[in-house]
Amino acid sequence: MQLYHHPFSLDSQKVRLALEERNVDYTSYHVNPITGKNFDTSFFRMNPTTKIPVFQNGAHIIFNTIEIIQYIERIAMVSSGGDNLTPSSRQVIEWMHRIQDWNPKFFTLSHIPEKYLIFASKFLRRVIIARMTEAPDLASAYHLKLREAYDTEDMLKNPEVLRRSEEHLVKLLDEVEIQLNETSYLAGEEFSLADVMLMPVLARLMVLNLEEEYINSRPNLADYWNMVKQRPSYKKVIGRYFNGQNRYKTLLKTWLILRIRSMLKRY
Repeated sequence: MQLYHHPFSLDSQKVRLALEERNVDYTSYHVNPITGKNFDTSFFRMNPTTKIPVFQNGAHIIFNTIEIIQYIERIAMVSSGGDNLTPSSRQVIEWMHRIQDWNPKFFTLSHIPEKYLIFASKFLRRVIIARMTEAPDLASAYHLKLREAYDTEDMLKNPEVLRRSEEHLVKLLDEVEIQLNETSYLAGEEFSLADVMLMPVLARLMVLNLEEEYINSRPNLADYWNMVKQRPSYKKVIGRYFNGQNRYKTLLKTWLILRIRSMLKRY
């Protein structure tokens, strides 16, 4: 089984947490969306959406995050012979969909310093144009992605888009805060795949230095966050890249790659 993913990708984090929590072995392939690796022709032919993660088991390829996680759950149940593992409850699945309904894209991009955002956007457009030249048969599909890149830049200038994204996030966090007043975890007294879905959302707020405003202002959520960060899966999937000084090392490495490739015009 292969997973195409990257530590920067929130959905990739969700899937990797599920794999670690369910002890499912897999082969890892990093596909950095900031440097445009998801536009490489081999990956693009397999997945024209360019979104990650992508999970492959033989000829079976899954692109949808929740479908991947539920597939992982079924694999774990079969591997264990059903011992100590039961299918996720309806409450867990409802929370999974509720969390997945929030798209972090515009919220995240709106909190990145403008000079870095402009540079990365320009670099990505040049990557797409370079791939169009390499694979003429995919030129029309790449052109659609180039158009999407320009549309994203335009939407970031629309305050209404950013307002709706933040309001959706606040509503979700408020609902989580209310639930955590009743239970230790999101769907009861045991850690579940609902928590797997939520942890990367909270980690994104941490990376953006927004913990105080969005997490610590909600006492139940703050306690929960401190608790789930102690899980081995969190430390392996998220903590090693983004806890403390690690976040700066991770981000600096990608930034240097962008600068060097841009100077050398290696798109």
